[in-house]
Amino acid sequence: MAEAFDVVVIGAGPAGEVAGARAAEAGLSVALVEHELLGGECSYWACIPSKALLRPGDTRWLAEHTAGVRELLKGPIDARAVLAQRDAMVSNYQDDSQVKWAEGAKLKVLRGTGKLTGPRKVRVEGKDGAVRELEARKAVVLATGSRPRIPDIPGLRDAKPWDNRQGTAAREVPRRLVVLGGGAVAVELAQAWRTLGAEVTLVQRGKRLLSRTEPFAGEQVAQALRDAGVRVLLGMETSRVSRPGGKGEVTVTLSTGEEVRADEILVALGRVPRTDGLGLETVGLQGGKPVEVDDQLRAKGVEGGWLYACGDINGRNLLTHMGKYQARQVGDVIAGKQARAWADAKATPQVVFTHPQVASVGLTEAKAREAGIPVRTVETQLQDVAGTSLLGKGLTGTVKLVVDERRRVLVGATFTGPEVGEMLHAATIAVAGEVPLDTLWHAVPSFPTVSEVWLKLLEAYGL
Repeated sequence: MAEAFDVVVIGAGPAGEVAGARAAEAGLSVALVEHELLGGECSYWACIPSKALLRPGDTRWLAEHTAGVRELLKGPIDARAVLAQRDAMVSNYQDDSQVKWAEGAKLKVLRGTGKLTGPRKVRVEGKDGAVRELEARKAVVLATGSRPRIPDIPGLRDAKPWDNRQGTAAREVPRRLVVLGGGAVAVELAQAWRTLGAEVTLVQRGKRLLSRTEPFAGEQVAQALRDAGVRVLLGMETSRVSRPGGKGEVTVTLSTGEEVRADEILVALGRVPRTDGLGLETVGLQGGKPVEVDDQLRAKGVEGGWLYACGDINGRNLLTHMGKYQARQVGDVIAGKQARAWADAKATPQVVFTHPQVASVGLTEAKAREAGIPVRTVETQLQDVAGTSLLGKGLTGTVKLVVDERRRVLVGATFTGPEVGEMLHAATIAVAGEVPLDTLWHAVPSFPTVSEVWLKLLEAYGL
């Protein structure tokens, strides 16, 4: 006999946990299925540990710009202390506290690998081979996330490269590290390991870093990496990788013929949805690609509207906070509320936690123009306000707004500079709420804060 629940959630990362908890809050019975650690990629091998690795370097960078403090700095950062703090932040890779939270949220935690076996049917196979058959009375939610993409570069797989998991969980600082990629994971981990003492070479196929942001953001991060001693190679292909036996020294051959030798190679070249082995074919879908969903996060092409997918698995927006946003909508829809996800297409915020930080929301100027929006941009420098100089001598940054001139509302904003991630939510509110610029003019920033940059921007616009 199958065990019956109102909702069965496969995957207990941030999206799965939130979807299940939201449904349980509405009084529905929920089974939460997970074969690894509750909390998922973000909690143990991505967002949390990477920021734990980055924060000491960021703190030192700010201290170096602060008179009376920089004089106290002596010697390198204590890498062992940083790694110990990283371990503490990921609960030493134990999920006891997450399980306690889930049970407190009235979720039934089932350990094992879940897969669909038909409409509203889920089989859970434990590591010991034990099988449980589940039936969902109302809905099944897929929240299995994504995995790193390892491209078909000759020799790369045999070299046993690091991905984000090894890149955030390493027990020792490598003497030499090669990073392949130019996105957020690549630049964050390149900076983190360089700060902890590694010799780092970053190889990016494209002409600039952080290619989905405004060009100035990638340029400033590239310069900061170079200033820190990272060798940044742009517009460079990796032809092949060699590491006999998958251990020892790794040799990376570039398209120029140059060979770069290192102790480890980290691949940060995108992610693919975890849909293989989910049993999607039993309900008329295909594995190996994202599960397409509508704005209520219902899987397209499945009769009855009982199957949902939130987070990385649907390919809409591969960010933890957007997966959680989608999960809240899923929980509400299953509970019978009117809900629809739209922020992940219109007002997505993202912070890259390098120094300088890069914070952005909405559309870049290029994307806005591609969408046919009548665009006007305004730009100013962070150092033009007193609050920035109070954070430290010589600190700089750039802020750019993208304005829909027809409606006189913001459709995008990008910030670079110290701690700008904490300024981003104001821009997110403005973009999501379509707040008219004439109204923003009356949102008076406090003096002397860095947020006075908003006044500079609106003045530059002509208000």
